[in-house]
Amino acid sequence: MTAQLEHASGTARAGSGVRVVKLGAHIGARVDGVRLGGDLDAGTVEAIRSALLTHKVIFFRDQGHLDDESQVAFARLLGDLTLAHPTVRGRDNANILPIDSDYSKANSWHTDVTFVDRVPAISVLRAVQLPEYGGTTTWASTVAAYEKLPAPLKALVDSLWAVHTNAYDYAANIDETRVGGVDVKFQEYRREFVSNVYETEHPVVRVHPETGERALLLGHFVKRLVGLTSSESHTLFQLLQSRVTQLENTVRWHWSDGDLAIWDNRATQHYAVADYDDLPRRLHRVTLAGDVPVGIDGVRSTIRTGDASHYSEVS
Repeated sequence: MTAQLEHASGTARAGSGVRVVKLGAHIGARVDGVRLGGDLDAGTVEAIRSALLTHKVIFFRDQGHLDDESQVAFARLLGDLTLAHPTVRGRDNANILPIDSDYSKANSWHTDVTFVDRVPAISVLRAVQLPEYGGTTTWASTVAAYEKLPAPLKALVDSLWAVHTNAYDYAANIDETRVGGVDVKFQEYRREFVSNVYETEHPVVRVHPETGERALLLGHFVKRLVGLTSSESHTLFQLLQSRVTQLENTVRWHWSDGDLAIWDNRATQHYAVADYDDLPRRLHRVTLAGDVPVGIDGVRSTIRTGDASHYSEVS
């Protein structure tokens, strides 16, 4: 049976028992009634993908049966996998990036891996070890952010381009907790992260390849806006970022054991809230290959430095 979504009063139902519960006006839904794995039928996969394109990020409870192998098998149903990361190796599986608080905390707003030309399309994140408190993640709709821009700002950003790099000012986003000494794990991770430097010019407004929606392509990998001074870049970047992260554009997820989240990396930014002290927190991320972003004028992103062809094929 092909699963068809029927929307009513914030809830959608699909064949095969899939139920989609809307969580916010602009972003977020919970998907119930499905046991994830590599053996899902095509209709259920279609229903999941439809919910993702509509709601930008979707959440699944009670998926504690999943392990690395079955998470990867499920992700393959949605598209072609990338390597774990262009520079950071998968520790135990080439396709899985451990989001591990022992090495780093992603507590700044970003879209995954925008420093390469082939920006991942979708991310699949599974809870492995959660702190006793805190550790939530917030997503923002970059589509809603663009749609709500006033006309003069749209006219400005429609023609803007930005340089994204993995050699960004990472220290500016880190809350220092030590006085003196060296955080060896962090330094090792940082060296690996920038072991190969990438720079790519992306349009600030990209056209979503599946929905045709326009979205702001920004986040913490932005180094500068092309054609502007550093001061102008910083001011305009902060203005646009504040539009993305307005609370009305966001949804916040409180993780529980067995949870899994999927987000459309072409239409969102996210932020992992570091409010769990030094407690361990670990999640495993699988990413799916994406396309090269295209601006509203039809021009594709341009590589300045680095070749990411080993990371993924272009979807």
